[in-house]
Amino acid sequence: MLNKTALITGAAKRIGAAITEQLHSSGMNVIIHYNSSAKEAHELVKKLNGIRRDSAIMIQADLKYKEYYSALIDAALNFKDGLDVLINNASAYYATPLASLEDQQWNELVNTNLKAPLFLSQLAAKSLRLNKGCIINITDIHANRPLRGHSIYSMTKAGLIMLTQSLAKEMAPSIRVNAISPGIILWPDDIDEEKKNRILNETMMKRTGNVKDITKAVLFLIKDAEYVTGQVINIDGGRTLYS
Repeated sequence: MLNKTALITGAAKRIGAAITEQLHSSGMNVIIHYNSSAKEAHELVKKLNGIRRDSAIMIQADLKYKEYYSALIDAALNFKDGLDVLINNASAYYATPLASLEDQQWNELVNTNLKAPLFLSQLAAKSLRLNKGCIINITDIHANRPLRGHSIYSMTKAGLIMLTQSLAKEMAPSIRVNAISPGIILWPDDIDEEKKNRILNETMMKRTGNVKDITKAVLFLIKDAEYVTGQVINIDGGRTLYS
């Protein structure tokens, strides 16, 4: 992992920040992509560079717009002259009830959650191929268990699984492409206790997961999964078993 470089989208907060810190602690250089979380991104970069000088940078890009994609990848490649890992973690999430669907919602969710991972992967492919690198896409349980009132979001996450499998075929044998599908790791900010309890009752482990469950899986896919591609690792406490 030493002297390798990873770009993590949506890396300033929550699971993205945890993945970034884990990779950095394993010896990697990290590129922290953010959109609006400049304060959090700056604090994370400062913290990581305080641990190891010149080992982290931050790059702003609004992934709703394709014109940002090339600039993001170019800046990432220039940091340490190449990329070894691309983690497509950035995600837009909000309700889109059928009765009030709008084009703007479709464009934001599809572009951020699905279009960006596709084109960032395309743009990073040459460097990843030279370095025999890998791509990890972060989807979630609603790719297979659609969430009521969130049809567009659920579709984008299902599409991200198909994108993972498609890219695994197209980019083989030099680049491995896999996905991680978390269940309840961190609660959304707007969820009430009743809904929390219902979700926990639908989870075989009857508890939430921990960000370390995700970061350890990311490390496995980078370090120890040389013969694994096109796969989705469900980290959901068994919630996909609920019927």
